[in-house]
Amino acid sequence: MRFKCGFFVLVLAGIPAGAISSPLAIRAGRLIDGLGGPPISPGVILVNGERITAVGTDLEIPADAEILDLSDATVLPGLIDCHTHITTRPGEAGSFRESFLDAAVLAPSHAKATLEAGFTTIRDLGAAQFVDVALRNAIDRGDIPGPRIQAATLAISATGGHGDLNGYSPFLELRGFSGVADGVDEIRKKVRFLVKYGADVIKVTATAGAMSEEDSVDRALYTQEELDALVDEANIWGRRVAAHAHGAEGIKRAVRAGVVSIDHGTFLDEEAAQLMIEHGTYLVKDSFEDRWFLERAPEWGYPPIIIEKLGQIVRGHEAAFRLAVRRGVKIAFGTDAGIIPHGDNAKQFRDYIAWGMEPMDAILTATQHAAEVLGWEDRVGAIAPGRYADIIAVAGNPLEDTTELERVRFVMKGGVVYKPWK
Repeated sequence: MRFKCGFFVLVLAGIPAGAISSPLAIRAGRLIDGLGGPPISPGVILVNGERITAVGTDLEIPADAEILDLSDATVLPGLIDCHTHITTRPGEAGSFRESFLDAAVLAPSHAKATLEAGFTTIRDLGAAQFVDVALRNAIDRGDIPGPRIQAATLAISATGGHGDLNGYSPFLELRGFSGVADGVDEIRKKVRFLVKYGADVIKVTATAGAMSEEDSVDRALYTQEELDALVDEANIWGRRVAAHAHGAEGIKRAVRAGVVSIDHGTFLDEEAAQLMIEHGTYLVKDSFEDRWFLERAPEWGYPPIIIEKLGQIVRGHEAAFRLAVRRGVKIAFGTDAGIIPHGDNAKQFRDYIAWGMEPMDAILTATQHAAEVLGWEDRVGAIAPGRYADIIAVAGNPLEDTTELERVRFVMKGGVVYKPWK
């Protein structure tokens, strides 16, 4: 049964039922376009169907248009999170107590929380057993509410690396699909397998990480030849590659191979930053979730090695972020949501501001820059003619207080209101 959101939520928003197919005029008290232009105050947005048709200060409103009054609000484009795990949730270390079926049951609630928090688009970088593909498809069909999703499915990982199962007996066997691949031929075949079953983007774990029990947090896991082959194969199939990478050497190899983004980038150094600038590689920078999780990991029963590695990562984030900003590395918004509760995504802005980023630049990481990472700059990330009518509103001015983005009070996606203004 299709999710009939149009009737109910439009009535709650003060728009008559059925108006989703009629022209709509949104009056905004303050309008931030997501492209870095000066705010428009007041502003008008014209919407027809799922797309924006015009934006300005003094537009002629069609006689048959419905009016949505957000004149007491700041209106922005729907936000974009370039690094989530929409099918997972934080909690106790309970390996093997739940299956991908549990993830599938809970994923719609995570998607709804993300959408209602103002994140109308996400890039989901790693999920078990293609649950993210099923979720994406259900949202696209209108069966359930949720953000637009670029799904990576299984992360490609080297044997024994981040993404493989470490710390257990070699006689433990698990059924299901795996992203583990070694050598050029295996890697190329794995990319083809993931694309065949629905991957929009390919994720590779170019270095070790914290939430796994290999002994390193930053060691490079793939050779240059292997990463070159992975990116080449993904490009053949029209897919971009996101690289999980903490350590500097793994970052450099991934950038040379041609990935679109380095995700985390915790131990970024000067040489790696320069390479990213030369190649136009984005840094998708998270940080808030690692600190949040580290505070809770001991009571949740996580092994000492994971707690130790999390501590190293938490201590590395600020220096990497400041280096990237100082050198001019392009930064896009990411949270690793799933490590923190879904819906808390906007708390990541706190670190960006605390570490010296201007509020408008911080907003751009989750609008224009994030859309460029996804290759969707023609459809999301801005309030502009031709883009999807993905629009959010907050009560205050996020250019003065970015925590306003943690209190989104209105959400529209594709011209449909999912969270009415109250």
